[in-house]
Amino acid sequence: MKTDHSVSHMATPEKASKGEQTRRKIVAEAAEIFNRRGYDGGSLSELMQATGLKKGGIYRHFASKEELALEAFDYSWKTIWDARMSRMDKTLTGVARLKQFVADFIDQRSPVAGGCPLMNTAVDSDDGNHRLRARVVKALKSWVDHLQTIVEQAIAQGEILPDADPRAVATIIVASLEGALMLSRMERNDAALRRIQKHLDNYLDKQIAVPR
Repeated sequence: MKTDHSVSHMATPEKASKGEQTRRKIVAEAAEIFNRRGYDGGSLSELMQATGLKKGGIYRHFASKEELALEAFDYSWKTIWDARMSRMDKTLTGVARLKQFVADFIDQRSPVAGGCPLMNTAVDSDDGNHRLRARVVKALKSWVDHLQTIVEQAIAQGEILPDADPRAVATIIVASLEGALMLSRMERNDAALRRIQKHLDNYLDKQIAVPR
């Protein structure tokens, strides 16, 4: 698996110092605030209220708001990725695993308040924070890489047609899901997501999988 989330190394709960526990609390609270309101919209006053800390208490742990935002995004992405992976049945065939991934994306609520951190942060950072945008690009690449690996393994095992382009298949899945998610959020229903799930299932079964 090729995933790399660039998440800061943190001490385990048993060994964490009081300062480290406070730092983790700040990151977790900031993750939800930034994911709901964006980097510019997430105010220091809201973070102070959520953590019970004063400005100096927050910036004792972080050199800047940008540094905090970077760690908050890493935290959000790792949280949602770990949740997805924990539900993945690795005993399934390659095509079935891809279909399960699609279904999980659609059926399961984000464990981070505010929805998909990848989409939220991508929109928020596109014309502004270049370091934050770089984190989003890296996270997106890790997602596509992971699906690409599943496709490559399925080709090697004779489950997916040998002329299938693994990168293209992975990109189609990710782009379809993120696009449908955006439509569903705008329309305030899951109709677009359900349509794209049906489309991707048909694409995987009829165009990618080796006929049985």
